[in-house]
Amino acid sequence: MLPSPTRRETPRVLLVEDHQDTRQMYAEFLGMEFDVMTAPDGEQALEIMQSYPPDVIVTDLSLPGIDGFELIVRVRADRQFHAIPIICLSGYGGHAHEQRAREAGCDRILQKPCMPDRLAEIVTELVQDAATRRIPNP
Repeated sequence: MLPSPTRRETPRVLLVEDHQDTRQMYAEFLGMEFDVMTAPDGEQALEIMQSYPPDVIVTDLSLPGIDGFELIVRVRADRQFHAIPIICLSGYGGHAHEQRAREAGCDRILQKPCMPDRLAEIVTELVQDAATRRIPNP
């Protein structure tokens, strides 16, 4: 799912999730407030970002091919995208996965199953934080 070029005033969210049902559920819910793009894996997410830079990335950590950890590392290494807030969704519990995601550059980690309204709340918070950082001081 790609965004409409005319809806740019709406914050753009890139949702990366390999399970179609989960991807569709989150996309529909987030789509009520945001311009949502979806990708089933990290490779397609990186391709989409080249044409449609997102304001926030929401990614599963366990993805085929380029997984969520590697996606985060690549986003953080790219000057064009390094400041985009990243939310990780993980079905893995435990400190080791959270620590690895944080070391890669994840801003927030939410455990699956995550209620869609909680995800939307965190996306809104990160969009607002990013907008505040872009406002120059007088």
